[in-house]
Amino acid sequence: MAKETTEQKKTVGRVMHEFKHGELETGTGKKVRSRRQAVAIGLREAGASNQETAAENRHNLSRTKQKERKGKTAQQEKEGKTAMDRPKRSGSKAANPKRSSAKGATPKGATGHSTGYAVRHNAA
Repeated sequence: MAKETTEQKKTVGRVMHEFKHGELETGTGKKVRSRRQAVAIGLREAGASNQETAAENRHNLSRTKQKERKGKTAQQEKEGKTAMDRPKRSGSKAANPKRSSAKGATPKGATGHSTGYAVRHNAA
């Protein structure tokens, strides 16, 4: 199986998000209840299905991207068109004390010895 591109991964992720929130529908308008069916829909929308030709997959991906640009996906209609483009919140930058650049911090690899090598102290 070929590797998915970044765009295809995002599309499959969006479809699975819609499924988890009960927003994913079949072509007839019924809600999707099966996870396997949701995966199949996601792969088809992403143009990564192994059941279709390469030309059909390219067409499906371009149609999906057009739908996302217009804000016509179920997720965009519910959460707002720009909800997918917002950066994910992560407090890791501010909460990570190891990345501080405080004065007096020893540089990486500094041991306090003139040679730069770690000295083993024998406790006999």
